[in-house]
Amino acid sequence: MKSYVLTEFGKPLTAIEAPTPQPRGTEVLLKMLASGVCHSDLHLHDGYYELGGGKRLILSDRGITPPITMGHEIAGAVVTAGPEAKGVRPGDGYVAYPWIGCGTCAVCQSGNEQLCNDARTLGIRQPGGYADYVIVPHPRYLFPLGRLSPQAAAPYACSGLTTYAALKRVGAATYTAQPILILGAGGLGLMCVKLLKALGGKGAIVVELDAKKREAAIAAGALAAIDPRSDKPGRAIRGAAGGPVAAAIDLVGSSETAQLGTDMLTRGGKYVIVGLMGGDLTLSLPLLPIRSITIEGMLVGTLAEFREVMDLVASGRVEPMPLIERPLARVNETLEDLRAGRIYGRAMLTP
Repeated sequence: MKSYVLTEFGKPLTAIEAPTPQPRGTEVLLKMLASGVCHSDLHLHDGYYELGGGKRLILSDRGITPPITMGHEIAGAVVTAGPEAKGVRPGDGYVAYPWIGCGTCAVCQSGNEQLCNDARTLGIRQPGGYADYVIVPHPRYLFPLGRLSPQAAAPYACSGLTTYAALKRVGAATYTAQPILILGAGGLGLMCVKLLKALGGKGAIVVELDAKKREAAIAAGALAAIDPRSDKPGRAIRGAAGGPVAAAIDLVGSSETAQLGTDMLTRGGKYVIVGLMGGDLTLSLPLLPIRSITIEGMLVGTLAEFREVMDLVASGRVEPMPLIERPLARVNETLEDLRAGRIYGRAMLTP
């Protein structure tokens, strides 16, 4: 099989031919039909995260080292399965939950294996979807495609799951009663707007630098899309929301978006940060209790939340995402287009 492998941080992926892996035990071998290109793949490709103040989190210090076959938004068809894998048949189509833990630690046993300290994440710790075939360790991580195309389904493994979980952290009592603030209108931002609409949300005010992405946010159903470089963006946000916002979901995660997101909160509001762009945030400590705001970091959702969001999608209530489909062989070009901000919606790689 052919894989596109990160052999050195910061360098283009290399096409490598290797024998197709054979599943053992509970493992399932999928033929890759679609693999999403996520912004977090850029950080993995770089080999670090910017922490602000000139500091970086170096991935090799955390045991993440090349060679790495990236790609964690994976949809595929079953080729074969190990003798202990039950309930899957050759030809069946699935989208895979990639945030796999060790399965035995207290964190995994609590249902939060996405936070496992000994993770086996597909596309990071284990070979992912930038390849002809992918091994998934157990059928429980697979959700049937049903009527969804592989290209439409794959983004829900990260983009959909992450924004759905962020909306759950905000809480239905908040997002159904008043508009919320969404920072960023890339793949995650547009997904968040669409999921909010499907969940009966009051609406979203979106903040985005790129004019075309602001247009896409309005087309997706945002109440307003605001350029943060405009004169007094805070006033524009409060005007669109009818006052300070009760919740902000930051899908960028820069110093600027963090400051804006926390500044816009009403007393008792919540700021949920998901994005990994990098930076830092300075806060006046007395104002935290005085304003009674909550700041919550969230990486991705649980396996149970993955089933919830896929059930929501299967119900037909979620409007489809704008997708850009490209062959797997164009993976390096696609990563660079994403880095340069030329991708609107979600880029999907196909065989």
